[in-house]
Amino acid sequence: MLLVVLRMVDPFFIETLRLKGIDYYQTKQEKVLSENISIIEIDEASLEKNGQWPWNREIIAKGVEKAFANEAQLVVIPILFAEKDRLGGDEYFTNVLSQVPVIIGQSASIKGKGEPVPRGLANIGESLDGWLYDYPEAIGPVKELGEYAAGVGMILTAPELDGVVRRLPLIIQVKGEAYPTIPLEVIRLFAGEESYQAKVGLGGVEAVRVPGFDPIITDANSRVWLNYKYEFDKVSFADEDWSAVKGKIAVIALTGEGLANTIATSTGVKYGHEVTSSALQMLIDESRLQRPVESTVYEILITTAFCSLLIIGALWLSYIASLVIISVSLAAGPYIGNWLFNSNGWLIDYTWPATCIFITWSVATFIRFVTESKSKQQIKKQFEHYLAPPIVKLLQKDPSLLKLGGDTRELSILFSDLRGFTTISEHFKTNPQGLTELVNKYLTPMTGCVIRHNGTVDKFIGDALMAFWNAPLNVEDHKVHSINCGLEMFDLLKDLNEEIKDQELPELKIGVGINSGDVVVGNMGSEQRFDYTCLGDAVNLSSRLEGQTKEYGVGLIAGQGTVKGIEDRFNFIELDMIAVKGKKEGVRIYTVLEDGIDISYHDKFIEFYRQRKWTAALKLLELNTITYPYLERYYSMMKERISLLKKAKLTDTWDTIYRATSK
Repeated sequence: MLLVVLRMVDPFFIETLRLKGIDYYQTKQEKVLSENISIIEIDEASLEKNGQWPWNREIIAKGVEKAFANEAQLVVIPILFAEKDRLGGDEYFTNVLSQVPVIIGQSASIKGKGEPVPRGLANIGESLDGWLYDYPEAIGPVKELGEYAAGVGMILTAPELDGVVRRLPLIIQVKGEAYPTIPLEVIRLFAGEESYQAKVGLGGVEAVRVPGFDPIITDANSRVWLNYKYEFDKVSFADEDWSAVKGKIAVIALTGEGLANTIATSTGVKYGHEVTSSALQMLIDESRLQRPVESTVYEILITTAFCSLLIIGALWLSYIASLVIISVSLAAGPYIGNWLFNSNGWLIDYTWPATCIFITWSVATFIRFVTESKSKQQIKKQFEHYLAPPIVKLLQKDPSLLKLGGDTRELSILFSDLRGFTTISEHFKTNPQGLTELVNKYLTPMTGCVIRHNGTVDKFIGDALMAFWNAPLNVEDHKVHSINCGLEMFDLLKDLNEEIKDQELPELKIGVGINSGDVVVGNMGSEQRFDYTCLGDAVNLSSRLEGQTKEYGVGLIAGQGTVKGIEDRFNFIELDMIAVKGKKEGVRIYTVLEDGIDISYHDKFIEFYRQRKWTAALKLLELNTITYPYLERYYSMMKERISLLKKAKLTDTWDTIYRATSK
């Protein structure tokens, strides 16, 4: 109990121990060369060539031009330009900033000067006050530079109590106003947005989001854990060859002696711009480390369970057996923690559990020694063995079946998503926990449905679910399983709607997209960090088909890759020939009607449509709307389309392919 209380209070020495454990994970992972960022160093050679710092800003501006001449995607300059250039280079620099996308820096300060460049913020939920790092002043850039720069981000690091930088805030406050740090500003610029969003709950900031990007989960202070696995291509500002920046973000930063600040990190001393670049790369490739709020509760429960077992073992098993248990327990902590870090990006504290386990074992062993000294006649009781929790996923049960990289094989991929989720979310505006419970109540039976049909749940994306069939092991009739699963989902949704009908919620509806084709499936990543998933055009098409269910007014759409070979297993009905957004090639898409329904009238409609027999097609539409009530919205959409096509001057080369404009 005392150990649990200490953990909840979390004094300095316990927090420091935990953070050192997290440092251990960082030092053990394999380094990865960034494919998105290159650093241009203003080093000693650059100073020797161009003179002492500060330079005429025309030199920096020409460096920016050189970066873009070498096809850089974006230039980031985490340097303060707080005062006008005494050498007169601001005009040239401003002119360059007006032509190419460049992000410059500003800084929070105790005693600052100049006005920081603001950025719009949409605050969702509770107030940000009291949660962000708050500064009284700031050092902003020269007004003209701030106006013409594509973006301005805060240059900031936030060391832990031991002086090591492990987390970086995405948002800070100056005089009560919120400002993004450079990594968030870069993401905003990529998205082409004028603002960003911060979701705030009662416990502080929960997530930061830029439209077009997935939400970034943060701690209460808007901080994200930094992943220091990245290394970066580096060139000197003085070098002639800057080809390393092609297609990348070019970071122009100071490294010259006495000019650059160095920062203590989990993997050693780094420059401030390297920390910023690591955070940016992490946001780009979504290799985000996470330590959920509930981690502490889980660690306490697991530690309590282990300590309880150790007490039993130390008191009732032989000394050798108890020593084996404590040895295995202590060794398992860093091993499991490191595995979870590399496989899922989870930051699990093994130091406090290990300390508790050791103390518990020591105390229990001492008590046993004293007890046995008093009474060697005590009867040893047999140790009760506990079975491990059921292994749900095959990958967890036998990782040796998988190999790094992946295989090319035919998979059936399913995407499902709730319709009208925004409206549903508004219902829970004052009760976000209720929304979470509803989503969990929805996803639980859907997950069970996938598993019952021998599928693999790949991931959850908010209220959306992705699953696939025929991996890691072969699944006979995987196309049939995927269709059956998709159809059953609608039955499960009916049950859920019946269960929640007293909550005055709009009726829950889903869209399901299914497609089959050759993809790469396996462990994607490194030997230290990987995810079991699939990649390929068929995956993308499946996702797009799910989105098209809204346009076609049906619950399920299957691509021709899935339908081929199982035409006689279901009552498939062809909807269209479509080229989804971003694709030129068209595919046939289908939905499923109940068995026994005659689809000949619909097939005739499709025939008339493709032959441009508009009058005949429209006549069948009226009949088909009655014959196939499930397709009422589809026929209404097709009626509007035919009306537009009649007015259009179609050539004889019309390929009948509908080219979607939405995802």
